[in-house]
Amino acid sequence: MYKHILLPTDGSKLSEQAIKHGIALAKALKAKITAITVSPPYSAIGSDAVIETDASQRAVQYLDAVRKAAAASKVDCTAIHLKDDLPYRAIIAAAKKQHCDLIVMASHGRRGISAMVLGSITAKVIAHGALPVLVCR
Repeated sequence: MYKHILLPTDGSKLSEQAIKHGIALAKALKAKITAITVSPPYSAIGSDAVIETDASQRAVQYLDAVRKAAAASKVDCTAIHLKDDLPYRAIIAAAKKQHCDLIVMASHGRRGISAMVLGSITAKVIAHGALPVLVCR
């Protein structure tokens, strides 16, 4: 069935739930996982070392949490941090580059007006990607 699962994370509670599901699925299928988090490319809006350092530190924190959970379940895990102003684009590109055959992600990360205006990254991954996507709530 699935051999390589991509697990996008933004550090949210919903994302944590999706990671738990993805790791459990990977364990059951004897699949490996790749965790990914995407940050905006701050150089595009001007160099702010403090903001970029904070984003990098958060990325390390998010990815370390996935690594630890995967290790506890004895699931092979790699992790990548990408910078892109369109996270859905980076997720789709990473899935292709890493030869993933499934993406497991949370239903959404934003709420309220920002979700309506910006749309869900998950919805964009589903709409623009070619891989199956397991959406967790």
